[in-house]
Amino acid sequence: MAQKSKAYRAAAEKLEAGKQYTPAEAVALARETGSAKTDATVEVALKLGVDPRKADQMVRGTVSLPHGTGKTARVIVFAQGPAAEAAIAAGADEVGSDELIEKVAAGWTQFDAAVASPELMGKVGRLGKVLGPRGLMPNPKTGTVTPNVAQAVTDIKGGRIEFRVDKHANVHFIVGKASFSEEQLGDNIRAALDEIVRLKPSSSKGRYVQKATVSTTFGPGIPVDVTAI
Repeated sequence: MAQKSKAYRAAAEKLEAGKQYTPAEAVALARETGSAKTDATVEVALKLGVDPRKADQMVRGTVSLPHGTGKTARVIVFAQGPAAEAAIAAGADEVGSDELIEKVAAGWTQFDAAVASPELMGKVGRLGKVLGPRGLMPNPKTGTVTPNVAQAVTDIKGGRIEFRVDKHANVHFIVGKASFSEEQLGDNIRAALDEIVRLKPSSSKGRYVQKATVSTTFGPGIPVDVTAI
């Protein structure tokens, strides 16, 4: 822990107090302050001008990053018959119906995304207490409840990310790895921001994106000038 704290302090010292960086500057600094020992994940956090307690201000969606996330997502699929066979062919890490549902109900959550065919949602629905708090519950709005489970698997493994505003009106999402070029990270960030801005609720008043930071794993948050977004 001490070693991490030392690395964090060294990275934080490179930030200018009170400065709001442009997205391009933040990306360059994030890559520079990332860990030299690991290929750190680059993340973006936004504070939105919405009230998540209101159903019409719940910002949630998905976006396919142009250059992927830098990691291969582990995807499970609740399906049977031809749909299950198609999911396996598409590269799903685990596919099943009743047995897989029981496995997850027992607490197994070693995966990054879950997809379900519509006919199984009656059974999958009872996994809400396990998957809901982890943001893993299949949902039609994010394309994870679909008759075309194979396409969903392909999209997720190809770099599609899901985002959802939390109860504090914050949104966090991955945009790649520190080893990505500045151009690749910039493209990914723009794609995600474009989709989040597109989903701005009509009932949201005032500034929509209020705060933004870019950071790497165990690195400091780099404040971004939201007027540049």
